[in-house]
Parts: sequence; C-alpha cells; structure tokens
Amino acid sequence: MRIVIPDDYQDAARQVSSFGKLAGHTVTVHNDTTHDLDALAHRFGAADALLLIRARTRIRDELLARLPRLRLISQTGHAVDHIDVAACSRRGVLVASGGGDATVATAELTWGLVLAASRHIALEAERLRAGRWQTTIGRVLAGRTLGILGYGRIGRAVAAYGDAFGMSVIVAGGRDASRQSAEAGGRRFVTDRREFFATADIVSVHLRLNATTAGSISAGDLAGMKPTAIFVNTSRAELVAPGALFAALRKGTPGFAAVDVFESEPVIRGSDPLLTLDNVVCTPHLGFVELDTYERYFGAAIDNIVAFASGRPTNIVNPESPVAP
Repeated sequence: MRIVIPDDYQDAARQVSSFGKLAGHTVTVHNDTTHDLDALAHRFGAADALLLIRARTRIRDELLARLPRLRLISQTGHAVDHIDVAACSRRGVLVASGGGDATVATAELTWGLVLAASRHIALEAERLRAGRWQTTIGRVLAGRTLGILGYGRIGRAVAAYGDAFGMSVIVAGGRDASRQSAEAGGRRFVTDRREFFATADIVSVHLRLNATTAGSISAGDLAGMKPTAIFVNTSRAELVAPGALFAALRKGTPGFAAVDVFESEPVIRGSDPLLTLDNVVCTPHLGFVELDTYERYFGAAIDNIVAFASGRPTNIVNPESPVAP
C-alpha cells in the first residue's frame, strides 16, 4: 500500500515504536501543512491510505473527488468531524478512528499555562535573557477561584489540580451531563454566565467545538472578567468569537491569557496578532503533543492500517459504505 501522513510537524510518526509495522508499505511523510486543494490533491493523489494527525487537514468531497486511489483514512484519535464521512462512504473510502486519550497530557499542559500566566514565567524568562531583572509582579493561585468552562474529562482533571493548589472551583457550560457530574462531585455549578466570568480569577476552557459552542464565548463574556483575571484556552480557538480575545486583552479585561490554540493553524512567522501582546502566553498547540500520547494515537491508527491491508478492517466509523466488510 501507498500511505501518506500529512502535517507531521515534528516527524513524530517515524519516532513511535509502532512505525515499524508499516514495513513493506510505501510511506510518505509531509512535515509541513497546506490547505490548498491543488497541493493536497497532488500530495495525496497516489495514496491508498491516509494517516491523519488529529484535525490538521480537513477532508472534504471536493478533495476526495480527486483521489481515485484512496481506499482508507486512518485517524489518530476518535474525532472525525473534520472528515466528510458521508462523502467517503459514497466514494468507497473507509474511515477508521484510532484509540488513545489525551486527557492527562492536555490537563498537564493547561496547568503549566495557568502557572506560567499567573507568575509571568515566560515573559520574565525572556526579559532575563535580555538583561532585565524582576519586571512584573505575579500572583499565587491559593485562595483564588478557578472557573472550569466544560466539565468533561479534561475539565475534571484541571479542577482537581485547582483543588491541590488550594483554589475554590466553580463550573459552568457544557451539556447536562457536565452539570450533573459537577454537582455529584460537590462542585458549584454556576448557571448565570455573567456571574461565572465575573467571579473566576482564572477561566479555563474545556468545551467541545460544535455548531452550538462555536463563537459561544463572546466579547461580553470577556469584558465581564476581572482586570486581574486569566483566560486559558487549550480546547479550540473557534470557541471564542473571532478577534474577541485580542480586543479584550488590549482593553485589559481580562488582564491576562494563556492559549494553546489559534483560529488558523499552524501559526507561522508570528502571524497571529496574539503574539504581539505581552499579557498572553502562547504555545503551539502542545496539549496532546507528547511522546506517550503519540505512541497511543499513532499505534492505534497504524494498527487500523495493518488490519485493513490484511483484509480485516477494524474500528470503521462508516460501516454503511458499500466497501465496508
């Protein structure tokens, strides 16, 4: 089989232990990203299978129409919202989702950003290298209020870190199951959105991105935060109304932010306006990017390719396809 792996910024696929299972197949790895339809059609044109890293490349019908050889898309992780699964089914392409869970990796990265923003770690480290000494005054976390927006697996993990640091934790947003889980765990669930944003010293976002949540964090929500508060987003940038966070940080409410996600990724050559601000810590979507998580994600996706090649496809998300077993 001819297998193409796009968007592998760190050349990670070749570093995971399961990569050797693809011996005997022709594997092409692209370490950069393109969203140009013609470029994608050229890169994927000879592929029998694609191995996708999360949602870095969208697969739509207009691209599939130009990939007559394609028979399998193997996805790292469970989410396939970026793939037109119905179009894949019509065109005889199977979609297999991989296993793996990035809860711990993302929660740990989130807490690292909380600490970095609250004590201005990145800014002070940069200024120290430039010859400056103690230019800002940070704040401790103990005794302050942590607001969790979306109480799923990652939200619960981050809330537990807040407990360990002596913070008061409040919860808002998400589905009814999130509210029930929060209340069952003794958390205070805040139904008044204005109260939630006004009360929290740190708001950490852990919502799923869908048609309902896209843009749901408004300029008004951010304007209602304290000038000393920190807004943290390791989920999806599209959850915030376009441009609203940049405008809010320039106005000073909230006073600080820490983000791992951007409206257009990857961010190359400092192209996002948030990078121009001193009151925001920015990291390049590192939430799930660590070796143990990669081992699980790639391992499951590669196993799906091996199973397909042997004639026994596994973890197929479009069994209605005419080519499904």
